[in-house]
Amino acid sequence: MFFFILSLMILGDVVWCFTALSLKRRWVRWCVATFGALQLLGLIAMIISRKGSPLDELIPRWVYSTIIAWHLVIVLPWLLWRFTKALAMQAFRLFRKRPPTVPPDTAEVEMSRRDFIAAAAALTPPMLAFGAAAIGEAQLDSFRVRRLTVQVSGLPPMLDGMTIAHLSDFHVGRFTRGRVLERIVEETNRLDADMIALTGDFINHSLRDLPAAIEIIRALRARHVIAGCEGNHDLIEDPRTFRREAEQGGMPLLIGDTASVTIRGQRVQLLGIPWSHGLSAMRRDIGALSTRRDSSAFQLLLAHHPHAWDLAEGIPLTLSGHTHGGQLMINERLGAGPMLFRYWSGLYTRPGSSLVVSNGVGNWFPVRIQAPAEILHLTLRSPISTAVSLPT
Repeated sequence: MFFFILSLMILGDVVWCFTALSLKRRWVRWCVATFGALQLLGLIAMIISRKGSPLDELIPRWVYSTIIAWHLVIVLPWLLWRFTKALAMQAFRLFRKRPPTVPPDTAEVEMSRRDFIAAAAALTPPMLAFGAAAIGEAQLDSFRVRRLTVQVSGLPPMLDGMTIAHLSDFHVGRFTRGRVLERIVEETNRLDADMIALTGDFINHSLRDLPAAIEIIRALRARHVIAGCEGNHDLIEDPRTFRREAEQGGMPLLIGDTASVTIRGQRVQLLGIPWSHGLSAMRRDIGALSTRRDSSAFQLLLAHHPHAWDLAEGIPLTLSGHTHGGQLMINERLGAGPMLFRYWSGLYTRPGSSLVVSNGVGNWFPVRIQAPAEILHLTLRSPISTAVSLPT
């Protein structure tokens, strides 16, 4: 799928350039075509930089933001529109006789209203890409602390009021680095939570950023335990190397494994599954842990993909990330989140089980709309005690 989308991006740039060359006004034609060509070169440079090229350090962050915003927000929808329009026009021509055509006059003449509209339409998408990149730059180093009270069916009395700092999707790399990582550590440690849960995507894609990710994880402090699971971006470059270096660096990852800890005098069992996108693989991984589950302990599942919750039968609480809160949302119910996922942000409940999905604290895409980066502070309550609990 990744290579298919990448191919569409490249095709979109090529089609954009050829379309631009058909514009009537020379200066508009060359401005728009040059912008498309530069975007294509930028995309190629980004692809090369994923393989360890020094280009990754040379390209400014705002340029990365513009390239990504251009291709995902502008080019792909525009290419779909062009394809749909071409099919519709072809179908229309089958039922209509075309009158004789007159070769277009390419000479420069005074700009008509129609020419002005065409020029404005051609120049608007590049301006939108620059605008999106500018908005993204203002957002990239910001995040919120969101506090949620989670009613957990069957919560042991001793765990009533237990707190969890839930962090996901750091994406340490091009868009999440430097001072913002220090602030994430500071704000998380300030919460003084019983547990810190980490639900994957520690790096954006490059293993060169893994030491920085390990450093911030090792700087986190919890009263009792820190545990996490891997995400899909962690495995892009080399899954074996990521897992080996994460283990050697002391990252507390549960990859198809469990861990037990006593919190407030109550045994808690943590379960973590490897990254998998398909339900069948998630079913297999959760099933593999079933023989190791401790029925006397309170169980908590860490799974990067929130759809794992559908398979977490008998597990009272699941924590996930991956969705970035939908990334581009019109409101809480409309946007990319519900288009791509059954669960995309916040708290979901059903009889006997709860799911919390984090928006993520870092960024792989430079623009967020109605889906702010966040650290979640969860307070676990039994359904009976929630009614009389004081706000945290």
